[in-house]
Amino acid sequence: MRFIGLDLHKKMLVVCALDDRGQVLFRETVECRREALEAFARVKLQATDRLAAEATTNTWAVADILRPFVAAVTVGNPLQIKAIAQAKVKTDKIDAEVLAHLLRCDYLPTVWTPDAATQKLRQLTTVRGGVIADRTRIKNRVQSLLAQLLVVPPVKVVFCRKGVAWLRAVALPAEVRSAVDLYLRLYDAVDAELKKIDDQLMGMAYDDGRAKLLMTLPGIAHGVALSLLAALGDIGRFPDGDHAASYLGLTPRLRQSAGKRHYGGITKAGCPQTRAMLVQAVQAASDHPGPIGAFFRRLRKKKKYNVAVIATARKLVTIAYLMLKHNEPYRYAKLDVVKNKLTDCRRKAGSASRSEHESDGSRLNDLYREHGLPACQPPAAWSAGERRGHADPAVTAFAEEAHGPPAKKSRSKRRASTTSE
Repeated sequence: MRFIGLDLHKKMLVVCALDDRGQVLFRETVECRREALEAFARVKLQATDRLAAEATTNTWAVADILRPFVAAVTVGNPLQIKAIAQAKVKTDKIDAEVLAHLLRCDYLPTVWTPDAATQKLRQLTTVRGGVIADRTRIKNRVQSLLAQLLVVPPVKVVFCRKGVAWLRAVALPAEVRSAVDLYLRLYDAVDAELKKIDDQLMGMAYDDGRAKLLMTLPGIAHGVALSLLAALGDIGRFPDGDHAASYLGLTPRLRQSAGKRHYGGITKAGCPQTRAMLVQAVQAASDHPGPIGAFFRRLRKKKKYNVAVIATARKLVTIAYLMLKHNEPYRYAKLDVVKNKLTDCRRKAGSASRSEHESDGSRLNDLYREHGLPACQPPAAWSAGERRGHADPAVTAFAEEAHGPPAKKSRSKRRASTTSE
């Protein structure tokens, strides 16, 4: 068996092959193109070879090309590899040989290999995040031009319907007016493309039962739900929700020695886009009457705002993990908010409403069944420990109200529904 290390770059990759004893068999530099990689694989690789490469931009594309020619392709974690095999002299040849040695000695720290569906979802959510960033840059440029002229908009949020109408009509110097008009045209184009992407993702979210489960959480709509699923992938690889939160970089750094411990900021490992979206979700859910909002407000009284937001984002991930593991929607959802989210996504997916379903007397579970979700545990089935965990009695009262019996239709509404059918 041969062990081959690949040091990947944008335009080329450096190859180093070792035998079982660690002796160098050959070195080679290959152009990083599909035709060149396939030609190299047909001439140099064997069916029993094992390949190792670091995770980078084009790793998965190269791995997909070379995988049919070898026994296995292993992708290593670059941060952990650097900690294990850091050297004073660093060249491409040395890096490729180090990867081959780590693979041969079974010391290579690996990363999880996503399946094709997860890779596609990651690409779509990354594109959406990039388009949102482009739109934000355009907004900032317009606001910077206004600030340079000491122009104060009459609205708090400039890029709303009223604010954009004011931007198009406000009197500005000729050169600034021309620049603002340019940015507004760019804004309209980017916003239209973003709506197309959102329509596609909303349909995907409704067709994915896991995404619908996550959308029952406060602050989480289709964008955050799909981004979280894309980042986590198969949740079965995490033993619990704490490991999932650590994977997303929401846990503090720890330095411990001789009985002394120092906790720093969060590790910021994993996908930064997903982590940023979770922070925004927490800010949207800060006033939620359920346990997540109560947890944030309770922590906000004792800690700084950012600390409370990050801690709540971590709790949000642990709850999401349990919901996905047990296939149960959120028990403390706001009925009207969840209904709007699911109905909007159903409309984009073009799915029909499920009007016939058994009712257990819970309005929230009736809504879940209408959209093809499993029922959650009603308050009567909650354990004593879960009830004691509600420090605020208002949380329990809110949940019991959400799970209350469905409202009876009036005679006029029943007649209208019968006529429509």
